[in-house]
Amino acid sequence: MKVLVLAENAQTQRELAAGARTLGDEVIVAKIGGAPETGIADTAYAIELPEGQIPEMAADTVAALVDEVKPDMVIVEPTARLKVIGAAVAAKNDTALVNDVTAFGEGGEAESLYFGGLATIKRQPASAIKFYSCDGAAFANAEASGTDTVVDYAFVAPAHPVRLRERRELTHEGADLGRAAVVVGVGRGFGKEEDLELARELARAVHGEIACSRPLAENEQWLPKSSYLGVSGRMIAPKVYFAVGISGQMQHMIGVHNADTIIAINKDKNAPVFNQADYGLVADLHEALPALAAKLA
Repeated sequence: MKVLVLAENAQTQRELAAGARTLGDEVIVAKIGGAPETGIADTAYAIELPEGQIPEMAADTVAALVDEVKPDMVIVEPTARLKVIGAAVAAKNDTALVNDVTAFGEGGEAESLYFGGLATIKRQPASAIKFYSCDGAAFANAEASGTDTVVDYAFVAPAHPVRLRERRELTHEGADLGRAAVVVGVGRGFGKEEDLELARELARAVHGEIACSRPLAENEQWLPKSSYLGVSGRMIAPKVYFAVGISGQMQHMIGVHNADTIIAINKDKNAPVFNQADYGLVADLHEALPALAAKLA
């Protein structure tokens, strides 16, 4: 079986290529607008992205590459733009993109969260080419292998292009949450933005990163949108997740349900988060966080 991997980030290219090697006997990696990683696939494609074009406009180019190499499976990194491209290319092949796969079964079935994360579902598209989005967590302990062969692939102008009018740099805070071993999540229990420094002190003490529930990113705008966890945000699997001042509603907790250990800190002893935590501390965060930071530093 031939597997095509489309990924933006170097580490994710390597992880998905390693996973693809467990699923097929030929692995192809493609990257839009830049050099792909080498030594991880049988062939790597550098897809041209002309100046002034946005990556989403490369969907027709990816579709042409799929037509040319004829993979049995396409796996895309679950970034916002690659999900758009993956869905567009899948539609051109009369199928759909199965998103956020968490595991692949021996029979080729893809397992993903379903019904807002309350259940899992196993699916296998009936189409000739199967399209999935997933991250490296679906392929634990897989090893990448391959050659240094890189092929330049020319850009195919889209029939209905989008005109780039302006670029704005997004502010990113901290490292990639998907790779953090320890994450400190903050919620509505933080009454003032300056109180977030208490969580940052704890994060520094445990060499972790800061994340949040949706209201703090979208309503209060205290943290970037890339920091919020949940059904419509990031889904992560750290070794330790501190849920501080977070009530524990399903739409948030599904984003961290794969954490090895969840530690909840909330002054409300009846907060739902305690039902899902491995350890719980009923306390005021203003008192608990400095004490924890001091002990764990």
